[in-house]
Amino acid sequence: RLKYKKKKLKMAFSKRLVFAMIFAVFAIVKPSEAALDAHYYDRSCPVAEKIILETVKNATLYDPKVPARLLRMFFHDCFIRGCDASILLDSTMSTQAEKDGPPNISVRSFYVIEDAKRKLEKVCPRTVSCADVIAIAARDVVTLSGGPYWNVLKGRKDGTISRANETINLPAPTFNVSQLIQSFAARGLSVKDMVTLSGGHTIGFSHCSSFEARLQNFSKFHDVDPSMNYAFAQSLKKKCPRSNNRGKNAGTVLDSTSSVFDNDYYKQILSGKGVFGSDQALLGDYRTKWIVETFARDQKAFFREFATSMVKLGNFGVKETGQVRVNSRFVN
Repeated sequence: RLKYKKKKLKMAFSKRLVFAMIFAVFAIVKPSEAALDAHYYDRSCPVAEKIILETVKNATLYDPKVPARLLRMFFHDCFIRGCDASILLDSTMSTQAEKDGPPNISVRSFYVIEDAKRKLEKVCPRTVSCADVIAIAARDVVTLSGGPYWNVLKGRKDGTISRANETINLPAPTFNVSQLIQSFAARGLSVKDMVTLSGGHTIGFSHCSSFEARLQNFSKFHDVDPSMNYAFAQSLKKKCPRSNNRGKNAGTVLDSTSSVFDNDYYKQILSGKGVFGSDQALLGDYRTKWIVETFARDQKAFFREFATSMVKLGNFGVKETGQVRVNSRFVN
């Protein structure tokens, strides 16, 4: 009888231990999920996504460079402090803000987010965060350019800190694959996510400064980066002459269909026509080569993975508590 009681007590203790462990796991997992929801504004501001889409669409008709800039804005914002719209804050007398950091000089088009935010404040004051506006706008420019659609999870709060020196943490166009993997892993993103999100370069333009080191005096043994298609390198040299490559329009598009969101970026890499060293490096590493080849062959697979990876990036470092900035450029 005593043995039976001991056995019963052991079983009861084991059950409690299992329940305690399950509870602990849920307690750990729940905060990382963040309180983001695709229907977050359904009641508080049901017209939010419509207002943002119309604003982005009108801006794109006026300036074809808007899609690439808004997509880059989302990437750069999320990579610094998480997706908190810190990239929108203006510099102050005491602090230089992210938007004035060297990698963000080419982002521009901040006026599009400011315009959408002003309209939202009139209809739904102090409700829609700037961080959510950027995330929705990034999705919209991809879709408007022919890319995939996904439900943006919403409910982010806006950051209050923005420092230009932190932009040094952005992945550089000169990174090798190991550096890229490390940079993306720090944001909870896998190797596949990294190659997939690099496909965002399918829309856009790059200034000469981001790739000119590949065109002359590349190394002791090679004047031009040997991983680059020779004819392509010569065409880039004409676009970026040493005497005058600092002009606003000095540079090149990032793939041959730069206004269309498609898988041409990966096809270009297979042909040795990746503009950035970090793009072309994806073909030279066994960890990433197969993904490039898959996406070059299968656009549907790229679109599917891109939507998934954008949601993952959008969840990084999300602030659930904090402020909804009234003016995108200033802390309340």
